[in-house]
Amino acid sequence: MQSVNIFGYRISAAGLERDVAEAFGWVEKHDTARYMATANPHSLVVASKDFVFQAALKKADLLIPDGTGIILASKFLNASDPKKIKEKVAGYDFFVRFSEIAEQNRVLRYYFLGSSENVLSLIQSRLHRDYPTIEVCGTYSPPYRERFSDEENQQMLDAIRAARPDVLWVGLTAPKQEKWIIENLSKLDVPFIGAIGAVFDFYAGVKTRSSLFWQRLGLEWLPRFLREPIRLWERNMKSAPVFLCWIFREKMRLSVSAGKKVRKNR
Repeated sequence: MQSVNIFGYRISAAGLERDVAEAFGWVEKHDTARYMATANPHSLVVASKDFVFQAALKKADLLIPDGTGIILASKFLNASDPKKIKEKVAGYDFFVRFSEIAEQNRVLRYYFLGSSENVLSLIQSRLHRDYPTIEVCGTYSPPYRERFSDEENQQMLDAIRAARPDVLWVGLTAPKQEKWIIENLSKLDVPFIGAIGAVFDFYAGVKTRSSLFWQRLGLEWLPRFLREPIRLWERNMKSAPVFLCWIFREKMRLSVSAGKKVRKNR
């Protein structure tokens, strides 16, 4: 897959259609468990201090650019590289497009892990309307806690294995969901696992995604922040400035390095 290295993370530059096709191919092969995660400025800033989360993002088979800041970093740091990231791939768009392809091609079995029983019920109802050939073979609403006990984790794994899904969608919120996936990947016989967090709430309709107007402006985060300023304060007012500082610092480092190379070759 075409990818770009941003601060040590291999982020896909292939675009939505090719990302989905790659993941769908893994389902068709069903040879080993692979997973997708999302990269945005906040997740990379958090991962800089959480090494398990960092490893989970770096080891992801597919890391999609779910954030305007990632596109900005790619364009600013890889301006002359034709492979730079040109298209934001939101987790929600990935989920919807993957489901559209599944509906057109074959019957797939989905399993949803995370969120509340109400949200999971709403997801099942809408999915049945939107994509009737997709079978929801199971859902699991785990206890709301930072870390599951060994017994709770085993119950989750047993339920997933018994359902035999083709796709496992995990909505435990980041970084919990990515850490859970990497810690349990070897125990899951699921060809494709997607960490999609807030997509559960958006697809269920309990939260509203920002309109296309804001998405096209690259400001999808703004209406969400205005609706939930306390919850999203750290993400938008702390992590975003830190990420921008990383970009400018790296740009300066690259410029200095390029200057030294030019002088050396004279």
